[in-house]
Amino acid sequence: MRALPLISEIRIARAQRPLTEGWRDTPIEPRGETKLGISFRPRQAEAFGLDPVPLLRSLLAYPFQLIRLGAYWNRMMPEPGRFEPGDLDWQVEAAERSGKQIILCVGAVKTFGYPEFFVPGHLLAEPLQEGRLVRASEHESLLESATAFVTRIVERFRDRRSVVGWQVEHEAVDPLGMEHSWRLSVDFVEREVAAVRSADPTRPIVISGFLPTSLPVRLQQWWRTRDQGDSLAVAQRLADVVGIDYYPRHALAGFGGTTIYLDGSKGPWQKYRQLVSWAAAHGRRLMVTEGQAEPWETVTTPPNPVGKQMFSCSPEQLIQNYNSWIRFSRIGGVSLDSYLFWGAEYWVV
Repeated sequence: MRALPLISEIRIARAQRPLTEGWRDTPIEPRGETKLGISFRPRQAEAFGLDPVPLLRSLLAYPFQLIRLGAYWNRMMPEPGRFEPGDLDWQVEAAERSGKQIILCVGAVKTFGYPEFFVPGHLLAEPLQEGRLVRASEHESLLESATAFVTRIVERFRDRRSVVGWQVEHEAVDPLGMEHSWRLSVDFVEREVAAVRSADPTRPIVISGFLPTSLPVRLQQWWRTRDQGDSLAVAQRLADVVGIDYYPRHALAGFGGTTIYLDGSKGPWQKYRQLVSWAAAHGRRLMVTEGQAEPWETVTTPPNPVGKQMFSCSPEQLIQNYNSWIRFSRIGGVSLDSYLFWGAEYWVV
């Protein structure tokens, strides 16, 4: 009997299938007070062969309310003593001119968008040790540099009315995918949060966490974070706004044109219920920081074949992902603060 949930979550399907107009007939839940938005990833734009500047301009023309921008440490401090904020300055100014509100992810170690790890090479004498916690007491130099960086970013943009919140780290204490097994310790993140609050005590702090939707991923997440809890648990303790990264369908392995997927979109909602019930009971804010709107296939840059759609995130699935959170938050008596669609760059490839 215990195997039944796992079996029901496995899908074997052709990765590419004809693109249809079915999404036009898919009902869309009214958002109510929930703000809609996107995250902007300049590196992903470049991976698609796009120029980030005109791309951002075109995305800002759409009628959403909120955009999440990232301060990528290694890009802004490529060499010792060299600070290059120009790209982020321009992004903030462009978003502000278009009337968007901004969540700014200050990092420092992890920021959204592949490869998620953006520490300048000159600040690490040797790579972070796999399988270990990056503890504050054992990485004082890195922590000092990280808190100095997040403080500098907050001080630079705290006078911008368009900035409505600061995100500290990305999936702060979760492991970095399957590529690295080191994890930030809670005390490291606590020091960063304290630095951001000191630089700007007026705006809320967002901490995001990956929400496992299938049984294998839930078990793996629990095992890898059992010593200090996952990022969602830490967010409930440290953040003003708990951010949820939601990817119900993703590829495991491909064989020719056929792929094995895990699909938790129709699975039990225990963790969802817990989060919504907790937010309702404590008067806390929830947002979906990443609602899957881009395929998660077996490659880093998702394919976008002409006239085809990918099984891991068809247009209909994108709408269903959004609908699920709007409906469930309403049932739980909580209005989502915002829902950010993940994959805006993919839409225009």
